[in-house]
Amino acid sequence: MRCGVTGLTRARGPVARLATGACLLLAGVPSLAAELDGGQLHAAWGLPFAGLLLSIALMPLVVPLFWHHHFGKVALAWSLAFLLPFAIAFGPAAAGASLAHAAIAEYLPFIILLTALFTVAGGIYIRGNLHGAPGMNTALLAIGAVLASFMGTTGASMLMIRPMIRANDNRRHKVHLVVFFIFIVSNAGGSLTPLGDPPLFLGFLKGVDFFWTIQHLFPETLFLIGSLLLLFYALDWWFYHHKEEVLPVDPTPDTPAIGFDGAANFWLLGAIIGLVLMSGFWKSDVVFQILGNPVTLPGLLRDLGLIVITFISLRLTPAQVHEDNQFSWAPMQEVAKLFAGIFLTIVPVIAMLKAGLAGPFAAVVAAVTRPDGIPDPAMYFWATGALSSFLDNAPTYLVFFNTAGGDPATLMGPLASTLAAISAGAVFMGANSYIGNAPNMMVKAIAEDRGIRMPSFFGYMAWSAGILIPLFLLMTLIWFR
Repeated sequence: MRCGVTGLTRARGPVARLATGACLLLAGVPSLAAELDGGQLHAAWGLPFAGLLLSIALMPLVVPLFWHHHFGKVALAWSLAFLLPFAIAFGPAAAGASLAHAAIAEYLPFIILLTALFTVAGGIYIRGNLHGAPGMNTALLAIGAVLASFMGTTGASMLMIRPMIRANDNRRHKVHLVVFFIFIVSNAGGSLTPLGDPPLFLGFLKGVDFFWTIQHLFPETLFLIGSLLLLFYALDWWFYHHKEEVLPVDPTPDTPAIGFDGAANFWLLGAIIGLVLMSGFWKSDVVFQILGNPVTLPGLLRDLGLIVITFISLRLTPAQVHEDNQFSWAPMQEVAKLFAGIFLTIVPVIAMLKAGLAGPFAAVVAAVTRPDGIPDPAMYFWATGALSSFLDNAPTYLVFFNTAGGDPATLMGPLASTLAAISAGAVFMGANSYIGNAPNMMVKAIAEDRGIRMPSFFGYMAWSAGILIPLFLLMTLIWFR
């Protein structure tokens, strides 16, 4: 079938409609497709997303070898389970538009930033080996928490997880080290600036002041991180002193001197931060339409700059640094493939949430509002957090940001407690599951690559439910009543 006017007008049947959609996609016509109306969707459209989540949860436990070799194909299968029926039901133009939007407006900027941070952080080798005792481990987690708000949870996680594992590679029990690392560095630590976590950066782009989060979330963050550090120290001290912890031979003996190889990557990390800040502060009227999706000039320059930085890092970093760091693309590949499926299959879920009371998830929207019509901060905290535990926390933040009115001036003023609850729920509760935040899976993959047998999906959630949920309940009583 030819991609021309005659071919398009003569298309008949599902197969022809799919072929037409390919033509439209290539021609850039998906911009004509109407925005997906979540109020017209049935909740069953969320099944591919649920299926992908269950696959991530169960297959590594039930069929670990198959999952290790074919997780990308599983993500692709669930993506097609949504995309093909959607193309038949709503037309290939709508399917092509959804695919293009998920890829261009959401997935590519997300994965480009993660890749840049992963590459640059992986090009810094902390030379020397600290002694992984309880006090030192607690200090490393605290340093990682501080770094996370200024270089992002991904950058801080990639920089700190390897030395954390190496410092403790002579110990028998290491799972709790990685679990608390995910809690503190990969999630809670990113709550103080828009650079720390994607949902806060989206709020910044929507008009929330850059320093608003540190002014309104500092007490909650200090409480959560402080409590987790105390709990970690007590648990690590018990393992260290009562479980015959130390192996007979230390694979990497402790050294007193600490230094950095690949230090040029620190400048590249600064450049990444500068590009992200530039894309938020610089307002430009120049907008490019790429397959029907508006891409601003600052956003385009940011993404191109991040790609250039990635290649510069690979060029400048000595091979010995990557070898010493045991740098591998496997964790990034896993995150890229799985989140490609997540970003696509989440499309109808987010649309149904955006439909509010007119959509299949009306009960969720009604639950966050008091009878007098005033937003309920406690319900916003838990609703945003519950969804951010399993959905991507960035679009979840946007959904509840808009549910609360979407006006940044009002949300920063009279409804400041509501915005704080949304922000805290999106950032903090991303630690509730492996898929709540992208660094969680990257840290898990790196730990497993180093021979640490991490808990299963539900095994990890047993940790988070037992440790995090009680702390979140206390935070609700103190700040979000």
